[in-house]
Amino acid sequence: MQNIEKRWLTPEELQEEYGFSESWQAKARMLKSKIGLPFHKIGGKFIRYDRQEVDKWLEMHKVVGVEL
Repeated sequence: MQNIEKRWLTPEELQEEYGFSESWQAKARMLKSKIGLPFHKIGGKFIRYDRQEVDKWLEMHKVVGVEL
């Protein structure tokens, strides 16, 4: 059986898979433009994260360390 990744993640699933606590997610949603973690609000109530958008966001915000 193929392992197909689920595209739309709940806040609980995002925490489990990416390690972003639900409290941090809530803060990131309130500071939309400063942090910019992409999310969707469905029906004015349900928060969902698109795995593809989160992966792209992580890639854009990575910090490359410099070895001394």
